Amino acid sequence: MTSPHDPGPGSAAPPQGGQWIVTPLTGDLLRGALDLEQTDRGLLPHRLPARARAQCADDHLATVEAQPSGVRLVLRTRATAVELDTLRTKMAYGGAPPRPDGVYDLLVDGRLTAQASVTGGDVLFVDMVTGSREERTGPAGTVRFRDLPDRMKTVEIWLPHNEQTRLVELRTDAPVEAVPDDVRRVWLHHGSSISHGSDATSPTGTWPAVAASRGGVQLVNLGLGGSAMLDASTARAMRDTAADLISVKIGINLVNGDVMRLRAFTPAVHGFLDTLREGHPTVPLLVVSPILCPVHEDTPGPTAPDLSRLAEGTVRFVATGDPAERSAGKLTLNAIRDELARIVKQRAGDDPNLHYLDGRDLYGDADFAELPLPDQLHPDAAAHRRIGEHFAAAAFGPDRPFAAERI
Repeated sequence: MTSPHDPGPGSAAPPQGGQWIVTPLTGDLLRGALDLEQTDRGLLPHRLPARARAQCADDHLATVEAQPSGVRLVLRTRATAVELDTLRTKMAYGGAPPRPDGVYDLLVDGRLTAQASVTGGDVLFVDMVTGSREERTGPAGTVRFRDLPDRMKTVEIWLPHNEQTRLVELRTDAPVEAVPDDVRRVWLHHGSSISHGSDATSPTGTWPAVAASRGGVQLVNLGLGGSAMLDASTARAMRDTAADLISVKIGINLVNGDVMRLRAFTPAVHGFLDTLREGHPTVPLLVVSPILCPVHEDTPGPTAPDLSRLAEGTVRFVATGDPAERSAGKLTLNAIRDELARIVKQRAGDDPNLHYLDGRDLYGDADFAELPLPDQLHPDAAAHRRIGEHFAAAAFGPDRPFAAERI
């Protein structure tokens, strides 16, 4: 339902002196979120359902799952002007350079047409050494798009992948309607901050978004920065989410956090996959091992910021574990790749729709030589695009696990 609306203090006058039309922000206009929370400051999309959030009371997970990577507004309209009031939470890290503003990508009939950012909002300050957090509140801002083509079209507004975003009000200069059910296959993906989109410059530039576009599928991105920990609650959320294709990228966060040894890792992987198969017994399921990360190939975690570089205003990460501890079961990326390949081979005898992909096929030695990891851990925007292109070829190409003719 829409209604006329006089421009408020956060809005500009619509074109041709008309009236804005306000459309309620409801679930039928959103894609990529598993839950919507109505707060007193706006509608907050979540990428994990309430039950999963309640079962893992971790401040960092609470922050990243509410950063709407892959979440977008999708609507049909003749509007030539769109305004969206939002309340962001921007991250700031003590001692590190200021992070750029989050970006909203506007797609018209599937093509990137414009980009914009908002001002204001809250700021969450995080001390990278102690982990302490402080939040400062601010006002809502407005993202504006003008000069859209004057015809019926599908408009998508991809929310910033790295800023928690409360949706406050949607205004257009023509009526809006929900898009009928999309016939494209749904791809559900889970991974770490790399899948979340860390250091990508816009939401459609994260590697899963690039791969989804090339594969012609709808993305549900459960890339959770620092939080791909084989959590049973995340597995259950994925089990209960409708999907035609599923992938899980496992490994880097387990090493970063030094959270388990090989003895715990193997049954945890089996348990995660068992849970997925409870809800999706025959869906193509792709297990992806870590991309190349030289600091952790054969050196265990935990990972820590390089304090000497942080003092210079540069963010870089180092591995603080001892390679000698591998004999005691400490995890490295090479150990994880070997074990994941073994697990998938073992299970594939009874599960022909289970597949394995070595992450170095997405980003390996040659890619690192050309596009090195700026902070030794996360790919930059160009490397995100490279990884997305490689994944699309490896997963969606002919005779590949997600190829349309295999379904």
